[in-house]
Amino acid sequence: MISYKWLLKQGHAPSKIVISGDSAGGGLSLALLLAAKRDGVAQPAGAVVFSPWVDLVGTGESMDSKFGIDLMVNRHALGLMAAMFLNGASANDPYAAPLNGDFTGIAPLYIQVGGDEALLDDSTRVAVKAAHAGVSVLLEVFPEMQHVFQAAAGMIPEATDAVEKAGRWIQRTCNNF
Repeated sequence: MISYKWLLKQGHAPSKIVISGDSAGGGLSLALLLAAKRDGVAQPAGAVVFSPWVDLVGTGESMDSKFGIDLMVNRHALGLMAAMFLNGASANDPYAAPLNGDFTGIAPLYIQVGGDEALLDDSTRVAVKAAHAGVSVLLEVFPEMQHVFQAAAGMIPEATDAVEKAGRWIQRTCNNF
């Protein structure tokens, strides 16, 4: 939030800013939108989140059904990371676990997620919840892709395609800069 407020203070228009992050960073990007709403700070033009981690309890069915398929993420590792991140705070706090937040009035979202990842349900549930709150949401599930597959852009075609799609969404959202 400090960095976003700094950009605004420097005179950058919110309509030209898109927040983005992957995995835990995707969750933090969504938490920033919730915090901006709470604090009365103008929403950015939108947010692009890749495989966002938004449920620190891990209640999504894909957490178990994708075990052994998603080689990047599993319940045990996420539990350890959640405990360190929360440091005793509630795993239901919407600023730690945005799935628990009220998405009414937040910026448009573009969510990309791999069809074979443990956090698939984090993405689908946040997309549904945001859409029900009136948020413009584009959810794209890339079949047979694992967690944060976009990091392999330039090496695998699906990742390159995903990153290019995100870039085009940002251009449209910011009216081509």
